[in-house]
Amino acid sequence: MIYVKTPPTRLDPSAVSPAARGRHRRALAAAVALVVSAAGLLAGASEAQAQTEAQHLPAITLQAGMHLIRAELARTPAERQTGLMFRRDLGPNDGMLFVFEEPAVQCFWMRNTPTPLDIAFVEDDGRIVNLDQMAPLSDDSHCSKKPVRFVLEMNRGWFAKRGIQGGFKLGGAPFSGAR
Repeated sequence: MIYVKTPPTRLDPSAVSPAARGRHRRALAAAVALVVSAAGLLAGASEAQAQTEAQHLPAITLQAGMHLIRAELARTPAERQTGLMFRRDLGPNDGMLFVFEEPAVQCFWMRNTPTPLDIAFVEDDGRIVNLDQMAPLSDDSHCSKKPVRFVLEMNRGWFAKRGIQGGFKLGGAPFSGAR
């Protein structure tokens, strides 16, 4: 077979019927809408992916008697809202310390959090007000018994294995400069 390449020709716009121009405009508009829709789906997929990925935040070291805790710090509203969601596992001495601007009764739940956790509500000086156990993927609310600025989440059983109860005092930078 022999192919002959011919130069493209330009149509005289007046030679194209109004109906053909209308079909062309509708096809072009549909193509643009398809591209915009695809871009929106991709952006939505990226957002959904980000909402299902565990966050990993900078960490500090806390002391619970002779035990050291590697606690990621959740300081902003967005970091606190996500917390340990989607986290499948924590290291044996890893947790997350939620830091609030002002003392208040703090309440937490376990939506989108598949790891069973213990929660400690902590006063400014590091003293644990109360502890609770939280079931994975539950919307049950777990609240502090009085206003606190700090909340520490650890693997389920971490506090009990170390004999830590309400009234126990944690150490570390956040608690040394009590307000």
